[in-house]
Amino acid sequence: MTSRKPYLIRAFYDWILDNSCTPFLLVDCGREGVVVPEQNIQDGKIVLNVGPTAVAGLDLGNGLIGFSARFGGVAFQVEIPPQAVLAIYAHENGEGMMFPPEDDGDPPPQSGGDDGGEGARKRPSLRVVK
Repeated sequence: MTSRKPYLIRAFYDWILDNSCTPFLLVDCGREGVVVPEQNIQDGKIVLNVGPTAVAGLDLGNGLIGFSARFGGVAFQVEIPPQAVLAIYAHENGEGMMFPPEDDGDPPPQSGGDDGGEGARKRPSLRVVK
């Protein structure tokens, strides 16, 4: 199965906009494929306003999130693999979803047997998002 993370990002993006809020992404800039203005990176991360009035040509794709934005008045083409997104949330109230840094959104590896040993598939779990 494909990664579920891009689907969750798109769903939360729509939900945040539907509630008249501004979607922000928290991105791990240490991940491969992240193209953001380096002067805006703090502690290896960047927070990006991805609301419709802040970016142009937003594409929340399965393999890449891309858009054009202005940073200090200079246009910049941003590229972010969904695996680098640590959180998507509403700027106004912090509502949204955080992703664990090690979670790339892919299902855990399956073992060859059903012995419950190392590499065995873990049971799915849900967590409350407040």
